[in-house]
Amino acid sequence: MAAAQKRGTRPPASNPAAWRDVTPAAIVLVSGPEDYLGIRAMDSVRSQVRQAAPDVEVSRINAAAYEPGSLLMQVSPSLFGESKLIEVEAVEAMNEAFLTDALSYLGQPADDAVLVLRHAGGARGKKLLDAVRKGGWPVVDCQPLKKDTDKMAFVSAEFKEAGRRIDQEAVLALVNAVGANLSELAAACSQLIADSTGTVTPDVVDRYYGGRVEATAFKVADAAMAGNGPLALSTLRHALATGADPVPLVAALAAKLRTVARVAGASGSAAQIAAELGMQPWLVEQAQRDVRRWTPDGLVRSIQATAEADAQVKGLSRDPVYAVEHAVTVISMSVQGR
Repeated sequence: MAAAQKRGTRPPASNPAAWRDVTPAAIVLVSGPEDYLGIRAMDSVRSQVRQAAPDVEVSRINAAAYEPGSLLMQVSPSLFGESKLIEVEAVEAMNEAFLTDALSYLGQPADDAVLVLRHAGGARGKKLLDAVRKGGWPVVDCQPLKKDTDKMAFVSAEFKEAGRRIDQEAVLALVNAVGANLSELAAACSQLIADSTGTVTPDVVDRYYGGRVEATAFKVADAAMAGNGPLALSTLRHALATGADPVPLVAALAAKLRTVARVAGASGSAAQIAAELGMQPWLVEQAQRDVRRWTPDGLVRSIQATAEADAQVKGLSRDPVYAVEHAVTVISMSVQGR
């Protein structure tokens, strides 16, 4: 297969590949616990193989239930000479038979075949993973996107790949609304790309996802941070009346205050602060504008009230609703020029 690395033409050792950019090779390792990225990487390899060889024969192996000799049988040339794509799942739970056969196969991979190994994390199979890396085959590292900045970069890349524009504030709004689960975030991107036209703005995101608990939480936080106590409290009470959990509401308040506090203690241009703190420059600029409305005492008071509310909504109080309302009130009252 033209897309695969031929026997004896291995790339140099250490060949990390981004999940968006991975290309077929004789051996491809898709490693890491983020299942959605693993699926996307494997889908991409499969699509490229099929594009290069429409008659490719695709087979799948479960490494945990592997029978000795199965791998060799799957990669053996077929009667009609079709290319082969073998996708191996559950490599993190492989049995000894698979380890033995896979290690042997790495020494002399078949021509015109692509073997994709999916390892979801953990120590089991380290010997095989090390051998793949030492051999220089592509390794896709699929780690969870925990930071908002990483999720925002993911959203921006999804829209760029689709040839669509999205405002940076809309990116943040989308992450706030549906960013807890990466597959849900990707589905939200796909829906907005398919159903909307022109540049996606915060209003468009709000129209589709404004009812999500996470989005409502940040609406409460934004109003409180702007010193608009009546709007913050009315939005909060509506959210609680419709079943919102107080915990993410307090988390949104804490996230906003934490950003302002971090930027308040930094010096330099927005770009320099962004690089130092690992934040988007526009988010730093927004926080710098917010800082002007706060005194050090007001910021400390608000952070303390939010920390107390966080403890109370997680079990220290019989009235978590009051705890959130009190934090919102303290924050709103602490803003200068309200």
